[in-house]
This record gives sequence, C-alpha cells and structure tokens, in this order.
Amino acid sequence: MKPLKLLIVEDNPHIAKQLGDFLSGLRWQVDFASEGKHAVQLASAEHFDVVLLDLNLPDIDGFQVCQQIKAQAPSNVPILMLTARDAFEDKAQGFATGADDYLTKPFDFREVALRCEALSRRQQLHVKQEIQIGALRLFVREMRADYADQSIPLTQVGFKILLLLAQKYPDAVSRSQILHDIWGDAPPQSDALKSHIYSLRKQLESVAGYDLVHTVHNLGYQLVMHDDVRPI
Repeated sequence: MKPLKLLIVEDNPHIAKQLGDFLSGLRWQVDFASEGKHAVQLASAEHFDVVLLDLNLPDIDGFQVCQQIKAQAPSNVPILMLTARDAFEDKAQGFATGADDYLTKPFDFREVALRCEALSRRQQLHVKQEIQIGALRLFVREMRADYADQSIPLTQVGFKILLLLAQKYPDAVSRSQILHDIWGDAPPQSDALKSHIYSLRKQLESVAGYDLVHTVHNLGYQLVMHDDVRPI
C-alpha cells in the first residue's frame, strides 16, 4: 500500500506531536492544524488520504469542521474522529455530520494507523472502474484508455496521471498531488514530471487531434475536452 498523506486536526500539541511522530515513522506524510478554520482551508486546498479530527477545537466545533470539509474538499476525503467524547449521542452526531469512523481517547496509535489504512482502502474501492468524459474513456482496472473508440498508447505513469485528471475533471490537479499520488514519499525531480506530462500530451493528441492537458499557472494541470473550448 502506498504511503498515506494525513491531516491531523488537534489543538493539544502533546497529542498532536506524539501521534504525528508515530505516523511519520510509518513513512506517511503528516500535516497539522490546531484550529478548525485552518483545517478546512488545508483540506480544501490539498489532497489528503485521511483527516484525523478532534472535536474540541478552540474556534469551531469539530462537527462543523467535518461538515465543511465534506462540502469543500476537492475529493471525498475520509474523516476519522479522534475524541474524548464517548457518549452514544456524540458518536451518532459524528456519523450524521459525515464522519467515516469514530475512535475515542485514549487510543492506541497502532489502531489509528490500522483504521487509516482501512479507510483509504475503502475509498479506493469506491473509485469508478470506468470513467467516460465525452469521447474519452478510461478503463481503470485494465489501465487503458481510448478516445472515440480508438486506443491511446499510454505508459503506466501516463495512465495514472490521466486518471487523476479525469477524476478531478473539470478542476485542475496540483503538481504536489500528482507527485504524491503516483510516487508517494519518493517523488522524482520536477523535470521528470514535466517529461511525463509532455509524453501524455503527445499520446493524447495523436489520437484526439488536439491538446487535452492544459497547464494551470502556479497550480498544476487540467483536463480540457474539445467541448470545453468556446470561441471568444
């Protein structure tokens, strides 16, 4: 399983550090937020495999943070609530506001890691096995694509990049998200990504007859279909 990218939302610096140190020791990438507003901003701007969310935050209640992340995040990121609130009513409210799992304090860090892995696997199972956008079709399980029923000669990395762009269509995908999702914690040099994007563009253009992958300045890349282009 690829290394996970996590967001820990916890205002207790001692708990955040201990949990972050343990999860980082698994070679997972960990970001932190000690306030709800900051957590929503991060989850809305970056891709995370799982959000670990405390409920008792200094500015916004964790239930509200959960709702806002689910509404604003670029993908349906799984949320694991980690909290001292162990009443049934709190658990019921947590799941009602969008939580995917709920674990009460004190907890074993090893169990947190196992639950994160389970949530990430579950999320992957929900990914569509076939994606169609106009004349473009991606067959996820077979890792192949065609345009107007004509096969596109893609490399394995090229297909993975195209899949990310298709899953986020019509939104752009940041360079950092592409690097993390495909290479985990061992990304290549930036020139290598540019080379893969260049090859992907040429492979798509050879079949479709136009450029489907556009560069978004200071962000990353975006899939643009022929019908998206409108004359000025």
